[in-house]
Amino acid sequence: MVRGVILSVIGSVVFVEALAFAVQPALAQSTKDSGAERGQADRVLSRDQQVALTPDSVLAELLEGNQRFVQDDLTTRNHSARVREAYAGQFPKAVVLSCLDSRIPVEDVFDRGVGDIFVARVAGNFVNEDILGSMEFGCHVAGAKLILVLGHTHCGAVVAAIDDVQLGNITAMLANIRPAVEESGNFAGKKSSANPEYVQAVCRQNIRRAVSQIRKRSTILEAMESKGEIKIVGAYYDLKTGSVSVVED
Repeated sequence: MVRGVILSVIGSVVFVEALAFAVQPALAQSTKDSGAERGQADRVLSRDQQVALTPDSVLAELLEGNQRFVQDDLTTRNHSARVREAYAGQFPKAVVLSCLDSRIPVEDVFDRGVGDIFVARVAGNFVNEDILGSMEFGCHVAGAKLILVLGHTHCGAVVAAIDDVQLGNITAMLANIRPAVEESGNFAGKKSSANPEYVQAVCRQNIRRAVSQIRKRSTILEAMESKGEIKIVGAYYDLKTGSVSVVED
């Protein structure tokens, strides 16, 4: 009986060793592939790589990155290494105008890292002179290929604009969003901040208005888009799911 037990143990050990030997090449290849992907993600964009991009390819890349964010499958990046590599220059792919909302971590939402995108933030993601100047720098000077205006569900600034809140400097800020409220006058349902569908309609109109204002108020950016050098688009972020969808003009 003892001899049988010993033989059984030996057989088990041999099986485990054989299994380890069999899977070792696959594990090694997997680790190699993973390392290669991680190494690529750890590198900041070069000027040549930026020049080779197109507005459509950048938009597609951001939307693909958002799918990884939704699936909780963000790319592993060595942020410290990227910071050190990017200190001497930057060649981002896009400019994102986002709301101030803390629930929208823009780089993570699109699975981007240090040096990948310019991010401008203001409550209600509206356009003003300073933001337009920043966009002109980002695209005309620094070479970004895409401007993306990112609004979101349940936007507090939009709700406040619907309610015509009067409070300190917030009053002047909301004046930039009020036109979107007025432009949503053909909404068929109840026009109230208590109606989620109405809030969503105004949020989307606010995004469209920002896109329109960029083209109208910046001859530089409008000309670049006309030549196909950049694309200006709106997008809508769902706070519940984390997904981003393009908003048609």
